[in-house]
Amino acid sequence: MLIHKDMKMADVIHLNHHLLHVINRFGIQLGFGEKSVKQVCELHQVPLPFFLEIVNTFHDSTYFPVESMLQFKASELIEYLHQTHQYYLDFRIPEIENYIRRLTNDNSFDEEIKVLLLDFFRQYTHELTIHINKEEQRVYPYVLALEHYLQDNKLEKELVEQLKAYSIHEYEEDHDDVESKLFDLKNILIKYIPQPKDSRILNLILHEIFELEKDLNNHAHIEDLILVPIVEKMEQDFLTISNQDKTL
Repeated sequence: MLIHKDMKMADVIHLNHHLLHVINRFGIQLGFGEKSVKQVCELHQVPLPFFLEIVNTFHDSTYFPVESMLQFKASELIEYLHQTHQYYLDFRIPEIENYIRRLTNDNSFDEEIKVLLLDFFRQYTHELTIHINKEEQRVYPYVLALEHYLQDNKLEKELVEQLKAYSIHEYEEDHDDVESKLFDLKNILIKYIPQPKDSRILNLILHEIFELEKDLNNHAHIEDLILVPIVEKMEQDFLTISNQDKTL
């Protein structure tokens, strides 16, 4: 059952509570009352078609409508991806680290295992942060500048040179596989961590890591299968226009 515009937003949460953190990325918080999805999106000035496609890709793992998503503006995608980055760095990662600290506070744990687990997670966090900063500081500004140019057809020569010097293909080739580290971390927790006094905390950590992994996979699919083709098309349009304009 896909989510549609006439459903009550509260019913969406009842249908799949995992969608709450996705909905929050659009600036939508709890307190929907009896409002429909369409009404809530209008209230928060969120594009309804974009909202529905993103939420449904999380709701149904078999649903990923590439053709319709390729019609969205790059800036819409980037705003959503930016909010997702903030969610990872400000909430999900600190939450998992806090759980790991609680686990390693168990006095039955060997000190070497505690250090190994914390160091591994910190290394993963460092690599994920580098990956995110690369996108936030170079890729996203490039895409937004490109979209701005194509919309307004006004661009300084310096920016033209910058756009000609970079291509989204560099992003594709340098798109780190940050998800693979999570698989290693799951293996460490499943296979090698001694039974803690409270096994529930270990189960909770694994659950959170599986959720993060699923989220990251969806995030990567949106970037690779939607954002990149949209930008490639904009690059082609940009090169055509800039080659015709001899003053640039």
